[in-house]
Amino acid sequence: MDCFYAAIEMRDNPALQDKAVAVGGRSRRSVLCTANYEARKYGVRSAMPSSMALQKCPQLVIVPVNFELYREESRLIFEIFKDYTDLIQNISLDEAFLDVSNCQKYKGSATLIAQEIRHRIYIERNLTASAGIAPNKFIAKIASDWNKPSGQFVVTPDGVDEFVRDLKVEKIWGVGKKTAERLHSLGLVTCADVQKVEKTELIKNFGKFGGELYNLSRGIDYRPVENKRRRKSYSQENTFERDLTPEECHEELKTILRRMFKSLENFLLKNADYKVKTSFVKVKFSDFQSTTVERAWQGADDAHFHELLQQGLERSELRVRLIGAGVKFYDESDASDMQLDFLDLLFGEK
Repeated sequence: MDCFYAAIEMRDNPALQDKAVAVGGRSRRSVLCTANYEARKYGVRSAMPSSMALQKCPQLVIVPVNFELYREESRLIFEIFKDYTDLIQNISLDEAFLDVSNCQKYKGSATLIAQEIRHRIYIERNLTASAGIAPNKFIAKIASDWNKPSGQFVVTPDGVDEFVRDLKVEKIWGVGKKTAERLHSLGLVTCADVQKVEKTELIKNFGKFGGELYNLSRGIDYRPVENKRRRKSYSQENTFERDLTPEECHEELKTILRRMFKSLENFLLKNADYKVKTSFVKVKFSDFQSTTVERAWQGADDAHFHELLQQGLERSELRVRLIGAGVKFYDESDASDMQLDFLDLLFGEK
């Protein structure tokens, strides 16, 4: 979907048409969830502090977040997808992979199927979407950004080599800032550069991910479209109106833990196959640098999380703007071998 949250707000409020619009909070410490294309002309983007966005674009209209509305809109759009395939993997409220290999419409033409889906979203929901059509998820994901907004881009099987050759390494799935810096230090700037490196050398430098780099730089991606994506973690966090001292951080963590434990209990009651593996605390300092401290799960014990917080706080002398606390789950294959009832361990007998 194209700037999904902002597009919904503009659709429902015609007065916002042709204006620079963002969705998020207006307080000094708030950040934006998204911004429309008019706002992006001024350098406004998602995850940007609202105060900075208003400096870049003083006429920016910031609309409060309404997740209930966005979730319902997402549900209606996913209902459209189901008319074409059962193989739908949702990535977020506004993005999904569809495997239309077995769809008989338009004699199986994925290009025409994507075109019809986008047309129906526009006619039925008055919103625009963009699509990438390709032989695998990696290429389709990148292609979906090629003709935004309200467009689509096709990469045929025999066009994959040419498509990936000049892609920057930052486009490779799983390459973040640190990995990109390491790749650049080795003189690897594009996928074509990575293709020149032996697989063993990539694994030597990047471990298991080196094998993925080898394949993805060649446009090879064997991952199937999965109907149900397993959740990897569960957490709560809070950004504060002012930067906190270490003592204040520990007080705020108590509130965060109460919320987190309550929602985690409800989640585990509904998803008995999930088993907790580790707990973690995330700290973001006043300079926006973040650190995370993680440890093997020891139960819903406040003291355990406060120890993690203290370790995180000791990594900088700066005050803190955000604290988060949560847990990570075992993979499904690992969880099936677990004998402990984590609900009992977490909250006692039910």
